[in-house]
Amino acid sequence: KWKGEGTTQNLESIIFGRCYDYIRIVNPAVGEKNCSQIWEAFKNAFINKDPCSILPEDYELFINLTFHTIPPNKSLFWENNQLLVNSFADRGRRYMSLGDTLFGFVGDFLNWCGQADSPGLDYESCPTTMECENNAVESFWRMASVIYARHSSGVIHVLLNGSADGGAYPQPGFFADYEIPNLQKDKISQIVIWVVDDIEGPDIDSCGAHSVKTLETRLKTLGYDVTCTDNNKYVKTFYQYA
Repeated sequence: KWKGEGTTQNLESIIFGRCYDYIRIVNPAVGEKNCSQIWEAFKNAFINKDPCSILPEDYELFINLTFHTIPPNKSLFWENNQLLVNSFADRGRRYMSLGDTLFGFVGDFLNWCGQADSPGLDYESCPTTMECENNAVESFWRMASVIYARHSSGVIHVLLNGSADGGAYPQPGFFADYEIPNLQKDKISQIVIWVVDDIEGPDIDSCGAHSVKTLETRLKTLGYDVTCTDNNKYVKTFYQYA
């Protein structure tokens, strides 16, 4: 038994439903996608395999089948504030966070894993990242993060939580480890950082201090034009919907 929760019940139905929801309602501009092939590619990335031996590149076919362009100036990276990001991005209408792409939308908030030498899904338990890094979910989000970063362009936005334990810019973290290294500098005009504290939450981190300063220094050293704002009023209004 692993320590993590098992595969989300009705996973296949959920992924089919999300695929059709996305291409028909959320973002029909991406054009036709084959939801059956997408499910098969997703499943085959981890089925019949040791659940601790799943690599990001195992999802390559899935990414190819779900891929679509990310509009310039719409990318929204984040750490520790997913619900705020979801309400602020407005399903891609305002910004297109990773969870607003088809490849991210399909997997958001779900859990899954298979079993070695068995075609079935494991509904009892799945490995946590503490138990093994190369698990089905972790590798999925690594691959998705890399692709998302590579195809982001124009003005890039980063929404961080100034009340997060351990700082707004976690290291290790998906943004630090998989997204920043895969940004394509020649396609990016500016990086705008928003640090927003939780409602009535502590003000642990802010622009020019602690971990945010570390992030600003890293991005500037890489040659990016960086601006940072604390508790942007416009962004903060979306907490009421989160």
